[in-house]
Amino acid sequence: MKAMLSNTIGGPDKLKYTDISIGDPKPDEISIRVKAAGVNFPDTLIIRDLYQIKPPRPFAPGGEIAGIIETIGKNVTNLSIGDRVLAVPGYGGFVTHINVPAFNAVKIPDEMPFEDAACFIFTYGTSHYALRDRAAIKAGETLLVLGASGGVGVAAIEIAKALGARVIAAVSSKEKAQFCKSVGADETIIYPKNMDKDAQKELSANIKKSSGKKGIDVVYDAVGGNYAEPCIRAMAWNGRFLVVGFPAGIPKVPLNLALLKSCQIIGVFWGAFTMRNPKQHQENLQELFNMYKNKKIKPKITASFSLKEAAKALSSIEKRKSLGKVVLTME
Repeated sequence: MKAMLSNTIGGPDKLKYTDISIGDPKPDEISIRVKAAGVNFPDTLIIRDLYQIKPPRPFAPGGEIAGIIETIGKNVTNLSIGDRVLAVPGYGGFVTHINVPAFNAVKIPDEMPFEDAACFIFTYGTSHYALRDRAAIKAGETLLVLGASGGVGVAAIEIAKALGARVIAAVSSKEKAQFCKSVGADETIIYPKNMDKDAQKELSANIKKSSGKKGIDVVYDAVGGNYAEPCIRAMAWNGRFLVVGFPAGIPKVPLNLALLKSCQIIGVFWGAFTMRNPKQHQENLQELFNMYKNKKIKPKITASFSLKEAAKALSSIEKRKSLGKVVLTME
């Protein structure tokens, strides 16, 4: 089998295209012939040892994959050889074949291509959990999405619209704003890449202008850094600020703002949720699959690379050049 391996700490250019073997699956595992792998921002962190998980080297990045089951362990009863599945190995997905625990795999709808399946669970799972379970967003409420043109941002836009919310997409360029409009955002705000104090005040004023007197009910922050505080200053009474990610750094927020706004600052750790509450996770997945079947959500794949081109795919994510989702295909 082929793999893109991280042998040393470093960026995408350090990955090596390599032949490896994986052996037979363990009794509770399945072996999947990988057809496609999603490319996500955590993949750029894990190869630099900047992620929560630090696998022993050598390892392949790639936290979500889709493919066909080729072999099953003797204890596996809920899946069969030939099933089309997606799986969330956490890492190891930039390969042509992979063994994963059976509980990590989910059958995918017949009408879902492997590319869509490989770009589905991280972004839509995270955004659904954030908006539905953590924020309890309601129809008619206003959502602000920071970093709205990326994978989780687009998923948040689509899910919020499916739930009846009004969506303001905050992005860093006109191109990204137009893209967010095309996937359903009601309004867009363009913020500068250098978020100094003056820029923070301007962003807060623009958010207040777009949201009206009431303010923002829910903020979906997948950016962090100096972008967080202006959003909290523009929140509605009893608003909910969702902490999703920190590509711009970990925010330093004056907690008196939470008091003045009577708002909640809520963490979103989807991966831990899936392990702590697997039953609810499965119910959430079924709702997402139904949304997909009803054409309310669909991964917006704007770039596709071969396995050999994994470094290019990761670079496009790392430099924030990508809109929507990026996928690797193994054929």
